[in-house]
Amino acid sequence: MSKIFITRSLPSIAVELLNKNNFEVVIFSKNRTITKRELIKEAKDADAIISLLTDTIDKEVIDNLNNCKVIANYAVGYNNIDTAYAHQKNIVVTNTPDILTDATADLTFTLILACARRLFEGDTLVRSNNFKGWSPNLLLGIDLNHKTLGIIGAGRIGSAVIKRASAFGMKSIYYSRSKNNDIENDYSAKKVGLDYLLKHSDVISVHLPLTSETKNIINKEKLSMLKSTAILINTARGELIDENHLIHLLKKKKIFAAGLDVYTNEPDINKNFFKLNNVVLAPHVGSATMETRSKMAELAVKNVINVLTGKKPITPVI
Repeated sequence: MSKIFITRSLPSIAVELLNKNNFEVVIFSKNRTITKRELIKEAKDADAIISLLTDTIDKEVIDNLNNCKVIANYAVGYNNIDTAYAHQKNIVVTNTPDILTDATADLTFTLILACARRLFEGDTLVRSNNFKGWSPNLLLGIDLNHKTLGIIGAGRIGSAVIKRASAFGMKSIYYSRSKNNDIENDYSAKKVGLDYLLKHSDVISVHLPLTSETKNIINKEKLSMLKSTAILINTARGELIDENHLIHLLKKKKIFAAGLDVYTNEPDINKNFFKLNNVVLAPHVGSATMETRSKMAELAVKNVINVLTGKKPITPVI
């Protein structure tokens, strides 16, 4: 009987499908991120691992996997896995793309609206019992209609955000390695250079994978190009943005606001963010809907089943 090790408790469909197919299922017992030492100990004899993006599966871990044939990452991104070394060791790596596109795009636009209309400040005002009634100048925000949305990374999620922005009367520009004919034809989006996008966008939303090329792509120099009225959104990976300089700009009111769902070194978030009222902070919940998380679990499990039964994985990482 093949052994499947899951690094964190997942929606129930995961275990149901694995039990139905007569696999031995072992789930890490702690409700926290597994350590490297624990992962090596628990997964050394597993035939498959279902991992989270918070699990580092590097060369050391892979060298200690005696039977592993597939690592199914419960995420779209897979920068937590040394995929090249896994492939060298004949271990298939899979992810869960497409499924979380709409959920993450919805969360992205939630952050855009929350920043534009200063909802965090308003919520704080009411909860602190300091709301004294309607006022002409109370918490004035920014209209989105006719404003420019700049998408950095026009893949599935970035394209879905452009679709939502069109309903708010926004025009879109995007920065991407390749041209996206669909969003150009459907939403009149225009492909531009990164500097142009940063200088001319009213709302900037980041949707790039984290690689050695994209790490800190929005650095101090790039951040300094933003309009003083700009809103910056990140639902991709925290390491894409220079957080220290972003905090400086927010503190000095040199940009209007930021909405973040991801952070460098999360969950150890830079405490200086907590002192600012012009940033909306979400706890990495881009895909956090019941429907989406269940579908992600189902796809991860089906990838495992396919590989262990001699079939092709559904969503292999190339």
